[in-house]
Amino acid sequence: MNGYLPQDRASRQAMLESVGISLDRLFDMVPDQLRFEGESDHLQKEGYAEYEVIRALDALASKNVDSKRFDSYLGGGIYDHYQPAAVRHLTQRQEFLTAYTPYQAEISQGTMQAIFEWQSYICRLTGLDVSNASMYDGASSAAEAMLMACRTKKRSRVFVSEGVNPEIVKTIRTYLHAVGFEVVLGALDKNGQTESFLPAEEDEYAAWLIQSPNYYGIVEDLTGFAEKAHASGALAVASCDLISLALLKPPGECGIDIAVGDGQSLGLPQNFGGPTVGYMATTNELLRRMPGRICGETVDRDGKRCYVLTIQAREQHIRREKATSNICSNQALLATSATIYLAMMGESGLREVALQSQSKAMYLLGKLVETGLFEPVFKGAFFREFALRPVKDLDLVALNKALLDDGILGGYVLPGNMWLIAVTEKKTLAQLDRFIAAVTRFAGKEVAK
Repeated sequence: MNGYLPQDRASRQAMLESVGISLDRLFDMVPDQLRFEGESDHLQKEGYAEYEVIRALDALASKNVDSKRFDSYLGGGIYDHYQPAAVRHLTQRQEFLTAYTPYQAEISQGTMQAIFEWQSYICRLTGLDVSNASMYDGASSAAEAMLMACRTKKRSRVFVSEGVNPEIVKTIRTYLHAVGFEVVLGALDKNGQTESFLPAEEDEYAAWLIQSPNYYGIVEDLTGFAEKAHASGALAVASCDLISLALLKPPGECGIDIAVGDGQSLGLPQNFGGPTVGYMATTNELLRRMPGRICGETVDRDGKRCYVLTIQAREQHIRREKATSNICSNQALLATSATIYLAMMGESGLREVALQSQSKAMYLLGKLVETGLFEPVFKGAFFREFALRPVKDLDLVALNKALLDDGILGGYVLPGNMWLIAVTEKKTLAQLDRFIAAVTRFAGKEVAK
């Protein structure tokens, strides 16, 4: 497939003039300190030849610090899992790459089948009855689940664990603030779990939300959580990493009513933090409360298998302000990519990715603690990711900068002088040992000061 050709300068100017604005007006929202003034080696009024543009852009891109050239231990919601070459090859086919959310969906049988397969995988991984065609990302899927619960329970307050990714919490607050609903945040105990700080049964909440593994990598008790949420009359909602579900008990088997999360770990690129794809699954009882569209399998008049939109309570349809959501078009391409990844890996392959990520994370945690420089922040069981705290005074920001000189992207530095480190199946024993040696060398010098 050929690349898209942009409009020429005269065409752009004509389009702008037809709506009565100038090119400068398009940049009004950009702060003055971020605007470029003057000439540059990369900006010429006369333009570049195509090969010169590619060379200039390659030179700019090479200045990025990325996980292809650097050994990365960043996590916090975006993970450096391996994407098999065949996944990218298949998703680059123009039938997938140029497809948008199909408005006359039954005509797009290939896209419909891809969506149906995505839904099927999500139901199998989560242990729940029904999934929608995907969401924009994990944060929006969690926020939509809170709104869904408020509509179902006719209550205007939700409980959210402090172990939920802070970006998800901010998104939930933004969504619910617009409709006047209240968000109550619960603390974590010394084990990094929410169990000790759940609301009282007499408190009226529409939903309780927990993340497992949570932002600090700690595995939460979903069964106990769901039982207590139901005792208070609230829906139990869990944000779960799909790779972890290859090892952990599915949320549906733990009594969870709605499972949400992000599918980035399913072989999707890190993409500088996005875009990703969100998922949502729920019980049959809540089927008609769920936002988005659901594809179903049936047969045509000749008895051949085909796919249809079973439910599509969307913003573009006649319901308008009564729609279950106004921002829930599915992420068709990324959901397709994740579906291809799951089909290629299979049950055993996905489990191997989870096992390798977990065993390598446990190895790294143990070795870093053995240096005497760090201690675990939490004592609970974890998956793929863990938080450390320096035993002595240590500048973690300076440590990360020093590690860059060795071609290493260290973990996230969190408030409270914590270091959040993630390990995926891509790490070799040699890489882990090299990381430990570099940390010991740089951190030891810093502590010695």
